[in-house]
Amino acid sequence: MSDLLRVEFAGITFENPITTASGTFGSGMEYGEFVDLSKLGAVTTKGVADHPWEGNQTPRVVETPAGMLNAIGLQNPGIETFLSRDLPFLKKNNARVIVNVCGHSEEEYLNVVRRLAEDDVKGDVDMLEINISCPNVKEGGIAFGQKPEMAESITKKIKAVAAQPVVMKLSPNVTDITEMARAVEAGGADGVSLINTLTGMKIDVRKKTFALANQTGGMSGPAVHPIAVRMVYQVAQAVKLPIIGMGGVQSTDDALELMMAGATMVSVGTANFYHPTITTEIIDGLQRYAETNKLSSINEIVGCVK
Repeated sequence: MSDLLRVEFAGITFENPITTASGTFGSGMEYGEFVDLSKLGAVTTKGVADHPWEGNQTPRVVETPAGMLNAIGLQNPGIETFLSRDLPFLKKNNARVIVNVCGHSEEEYLNVVRRLAEDDVKGDVDMLEINISCPNVKEGGIAFGQKPEMAESITKKIKAVAAQPVVMKLSPNVTDITEMARAVEAGGADGVSLINTLTGMKIDVRKKTFALANQTGGMSGPAVHPIAVRMVYQVAQAVKLPIIGMGGVQSTDDALELMMAGATMVSVGTANFYHPTITTEIIDGLQRYAETNKLSSINEIVGCVK
């Protein structure tokens, strides 16, 4: 692989722009036999909290036309298990690592970020992605990512203790995505990623009940891709931060769309479930695109559509 696909994001150089959407790739262990993790731009981990989370009751996943709904509830084994089991696996496989951080309160977020800043860890983690779609239990369950003032505040506090660049993951479940992007930019974020899942619901008409035990879930998959492209474009026009674009990516063309809209990097999510090698195939597709179009760098297409 040549350096045609090399990108810089928040001061970090990645060999290509493709990473994995949090929650769809575990921490790489489940995919290690299918994917050469070192070939990916980075592995973005499943959400990591300061203590183990059990997640929601089952059923937690249901298919929908052109997508799926999930209400996993960010089940994860907690930061210490991540550090003792998952991170060593990723480093053994020469993967670049973006840790997705989740929490129910400011202190829970900060506990994880502080731990990742400690001397024995910080050199093994390239970047942090902060999931601000988590419900803030101290504010009645309102997500950090739904009020600009809350988003700005949590960004500032995380930046004050983080050792790695901080990327804030934005929720699409807001009136104006650019307002949230400006808020985290004001809070000192080094980048943004979007979009997280859209809230949806499915009813089992035969059982006359909710298909998910949680009633609602996060909609992902190809059905949300046009929304993701639109929101990435809007945010790219509104802030100066680099963007990780995601939402329904299932082909090289989908990744190119998000990059042309303004994303420097692209996360592949739901497609991993039915096509485990899709990430590396998209990387190969981007290489062919760059060579066929005689680009000196894939960066030439970032934000090229105005």
